[in-house]
Amino acid sequence: MGALSIRNVRRSYGNVHILKGIDIEVVAGDFLILVGPSGCGKSTLLNIIAGLDKPTEGTVHIDGRDVTHALPKDRDIAMVFQSYALYPNMNVAQNISFGLEMRNVPKAERDAAIARVSKMLQIEHLLDRKPGQLSGGQRQRVAMGRALARNPTLFLFDEPLSNLDAKLRVEMRAEIKHLHNKAQVTTVYVTHDQVEAMTLGDHIAVMKGGVIEQLGSPDDIYSRPATRFVAEFIGSPAMNIVSGQRAANGFASHGIDLSLNDAQRALVGNGHAEGILYGLRPEALVLADAGLPGTISLLEPTGPETYVLVDTPIGKLMARVPGKVHQAVGDTVRLQWSANDAHLFDARSERRVG
Repeated sequence: MGALSIRNVRRSYGNVHILKGIDIEVVAGDFLILVGPSGCGKSTLLNIIAGLDKPTEGTVHIDGRDVTHALPKDRDIAMVFQSYALYPNMNVAQNISFGLEMRNVPKAERDAAIARVSKMLQIEHLLDRKPGQLSGGQRQRVAMGRALARNPTLFLFDEPLSNLDAKLRVEMRAEIKHLHNKAQVTTVYVTHDQVEAMTLGDHIAVMKGGVIEQLGSPDDIYSRPATRFVAEFIGSPAMNIVSGQRAANGFASHGIDLSLNDAQRALVGNGHAEGILYGLRPEALVLADAGLPGTISLLEPTGPETYVLVDTPIGKLMARVPGKVHQAVGDTVRLQWSANDAHLFDARSERRVG
């Protein structure tokens, strides 16, 4: 098992700066997620780790070895692509063993690897089929099998589930997590899907504009987002954000006092809350008999819960309510929440302050 060290990695194309100084340390056996919107630099960073691209500045170390300028074949990595990248003229067994054959691995070892990974991925009955005879999920399993057959130091996944339907994505997420728990190989996984990020990763690096906004565990990222961007990107529906300012009794928006816990009141009392953004996760809002008044403008039932968009004096707030909601669009409701559920961000820097 190997660790990954990315030190001050930058990538520019002329005057266009894609990566602006990335520093990440991944311990052996960890599952790191690179997540962010399109254009944030996550795929560029993965390609640099793989050796498919070179950094303008900085270094990449795998298992303690500087591989910044090493060829992909010399990095002891295995990569699973979004497009599967299977050879259409080869059957499943040949696709799985092709990389081993190119490394002159003896046939007995190749056959053992095919048997091992096909059993692990439950594709033993597909070994004689060509990729064109497989479903999308089966092809993705074959692509994973080809990587697993290598037993590499580092696994790299480039949005491997984006071509699958919703049901199959859920199944394959569980499969990838199970395989990682079993193999314990250091893994870097790129996705734009925050649900994949939260369910798969030991650690998540949230990227925006070529920088890492926050690196931490899924619980850290969700419970204590470091910036407004992280708060709104991670979580569905997105966190509600309300602008406000200091008030006589603490903190207010549009003349309405908002709940603060003791630490937040101390922050506001010390004068650090001029221009503050007040954040609330949708699940923190409760429909109640008392509290902030508002009018329902949208209902989105999902089965186990309902998303309720409420027009209030401080703006539109989305509540995530368990089960069914018996009120209708246009009804007046009231919202309550705990002060401990509030998140405070500086309005200018948009970084967390409390």
